Amino acid sequence: MAQSVMAPSNLFAQVLQPGNRANPYPLYAHLREHPVLPQTDGMYVVSTYQEINLLLHDPRISSDMRKSKDGQQAGAAVAASGSRPEEPPLIFQDAPSHEHLRHAVMKQFTPQRIRGLRGTIEAVEHELLEAQRSNRQFDLVEAFSYPLPVTVICRLLGVPRSDEPQFSGWSAAVVRNLDPSESLSDAERQQAEQARTAMRAYMRQLIAERRQTPQDDLISGLIGDGLLSEEDLPATLELLLIAGHETTVNLITNGMLTLLRHPHVSVLDRLRHDPEYAIPVVEELLRFEPPVQFRLRTTLADLPIAGTVIPTGATVVLVLASGSRDPARFNDPDRFDPDRSDNEHLGFCGGDHYCVGAPLARLEAVSALSLLPRRLQAPRLVSDPPPYRKNAALRGPEHLMIAYDGISENTHAS
Repeated sequence: MAQSVMAPSNLFAQVLQPGNRANPYPLYAHLREHPVLPQTDGMYVVSTYQEINLLLHDPRISSDMRKSKDGQQAGAAVAASGSRPEEPPLIFQDAPSHEHLRHAVMKQFTPQRIRGLRGTIEAVEHELLEAQRSNRQFDLVEAFSYPLPVTVICRLLGVPRSDEPQFSGWSAAVVRNLDPSESLSDAERQQAEQARTAMRAYMRQLIAERRQTPQDDLISGLIGDGLLSEEDLPATLELLLIAGHETTVNLITNGMLTLLRHPHVSVLDRLRHDPEYAIPVVEELLRFEPPVQFRLRTTLADLPIAGTVIPTGATVVLVLASGSRDPARFNDPDRFDPDRSDNEHLGFCGGDHYCVGAPLARLEAVSALSLLPRRLQAPRLVSDPPPYRKNAALRGPEHLMIAYDGISENTHAS
């Protein structure tokens, strides 16, 4: 069914509507007709590749939403109440604090440590599939895409996997509070803040335990380096735990959905015989169906761009998924093409805030999308489109039912 399109000044509000979650891309095409588009609610939406890329590298734009007009008003209200707000995680901070926090994380988040997780990732994948051997269909999200990155990030950080039922609720509440598509009541926003407080208290408990008994994990490493303050440690660990699984769930699920929607491209057959082909497949998925659709920023000064002046303190929406389908940057951008030679997508954002966890997300997705086609016999979608999560920024199916004829033995392609 064709989408009815609102006036340009309300286009982004239509993107946020749950009914358009399955396919926002036609709306992005309309947005790109106006590279920088003011909305009636005061936000400025940037949807073209060149302009997004410019702003990702512009020091006049901030990741700290406390510096926006709305954030300043909220901060004044908090100050008036006499309470002290906690520092946000590093992705919501600017220089110099952002660089300091990022350096501390990257010192521990080394390529060697990430590569060392390959065996763990593969073992978890095979275990998850073996649990489905007697079935002929399963929900990919519940059976594979969610438990895989959760198990891996818990192993990396040093968080007990058995605590997942506890922190998954906190994570969902925190992420929900960050999404502009959610119209939360005051009570729901309070619940989200309570979830953040509970998660940070949980992290402080783990930090105290590691101080007493260090282990070979990221928590112990960050403590041992001594680069993070007592306030920054739990905030950083909260971010790594949430970001370490929320986005990768979508990347793997969007990936299988896309592969099963494009059987004529023969990508599945190539993956069965050449697992290394998963590397360009994942890069194209990050462009074509990225797990992060947009990010919010604010301006530190009046900022002229593409014939528009974005005023100081305005909320700016960088629609990364739209930029990665910009025909001015990519040839035939609405075609899924893993053999695309020039694929400098925006799937992991860019600039100083390029995703810290990109190497781990790539490793997990490449491993999963080389394994699933090899072990699932004749996989196919049960229904299309699947139901989507409400979150517009972190877009992905809530469930993805896949039918198959059986599960092959655990053998590696030669």
